[in-house]
Amino acid sequence: MSFKKYRQYPIVENFVRTWPNNQIKQAPIYCSVDLRDGNQALINPMGIKQKLEYFNTLVKMGFKQIEVSFPSASKTDFDFTRKLIQENLIPDDVSIQVLIPAKKELIKKSVEAMRGVKSGIFHLYNPTNEFQKRVVFQKTDEEIIHMAVESMSYLKELTKDFEGEVIYQYSPESFSQTDLDFALEICNKVIDVVNPTIENKMIINLPNTTESCTANVYADRIEWMCNNLNKREAVIVSVHPHNDRGTSVASAELAVLAGAQKVEGTLFGNGERAGNLDIVNFAFNIYSQGINPKLDLSIIDEVKKMYETNTSLKIDPRRPFVGDMIFTAFSGGHQDAIKKGIDFYRENSCQEWNVPYLPIDPKDINRGYEDVIRINSQSGKGGVAFIISEFFGKILTNEESKEFGILVKKQSDKLQRELSKEEIIELYRGYEI
Repeated sequence: MSFKKYRQYPIVENFVRTWPNNQIKQAPIYCSVDLRDGNQALINPMGIKQKLEYFNTLVKMGFKQIEVSFPSASKTDFDFTRKLIQENLIPDDVSIQVLIPAKKELIKKSVEAMRGVKSGIFHLYNPTNEFQKRVVFQKTDEEIIHMAVESMSYLKELTKDFEGEVIYQYSPESFSQTDLDFALEICNKVIDVVNPTIENKMIINLPNTTESCTANVYADRIEWMCNNLNKREAVIVSVHPHNDRGTSVASAELAVLAGAQKVEGTLFGNGERAGNLDIVNFAFNIYSQGINPKLDLSIIDEVKKMYETNTSLKIDPRRPFVGDMIFTAFSGGHQDAIKKGIDFYRENSCQEWNVPYLPIDPKDINRGYEDVIRINSQSGKGGVAFIISEFFGKILTNEESKEFGILVKKQSDKLQRELSKEEIIELYRGYEI
């Protein structure tokens, strides 16, 4: 390994940031990109039937913007977009979004796919980072800007007669690797073409295409862009964080503090390489701070089942908020604190959740306390006392908890495994005798 072949990501210099003093007060606009970015990262991409089931689940959760396809990339994507529109499968309060490369023939194909849409977001992008400009496309800065401007002008021309709502979105692809001055220049030129108003806004999407910097630097870049974009009051600033460094959720949160109004991501972080922003994780984070997440998180186990069935991907048992084991405590000290916390919460009819080791109440997502405290040889008296009181209805004295806890430890050690609540209750019946 040779760390010397890598260079440190540049900071935003001569910049007075204000975002560290901000707080997230409300949920941003969410845009699910599962059916495009997530789908194109699957070994076996979804078919139309699978995509429709997935789409309906996203709608049920409460997503109001859904990127449904890359219509020029495959017949399935094109046909799925047409099916949604022609069969009137899109609720009136939901906008569908399509991704469009800055090439005339691909723009035309994408517009054909969206014809008749009630509310459509036309998401145009072209490469802007130094390597792609010089090596992949072999174009000058001026030629790259011309590509964006000409393509947006062409897109506007093709959609001018659309009866439904048309929203334009532009992404300087690989914004995370693009010089800030150039990113600003090309975005402002595209804004001038669209000429948005407060009544008819456009979206500027600033993707962390390959997450290469710490979340605080990404936030600096977002705030700097927010401060300098033309027609800022008529522009919705969006972010599309990837997870190459494993910090996409932090990047999204700090970007919102820095002025981003929309976040793009996927359920459980599916996407290319290390994935996209996990919107579920983001939404649960703000929910745990007492903020309406604007998504129905109570059905998350139903959503997980749909996700695993249609993507053939499995959710890690330790994934924040949704993994099968994220509310589970085996440690005796943790179990004792949880038992006392839940007892206090109930006995005092508390209005605020404040139970040790449980960031949210498992019952909020229909998880029983049965999954919270599980017993093995690492467990203590507090855990077994909780099992007996919660599922057998008997309150143990401190002395009984100690004695019975030792018995349970010995049995778990003997069997070299976790004990079920039924086995613990059966042991207790023998202990009582």
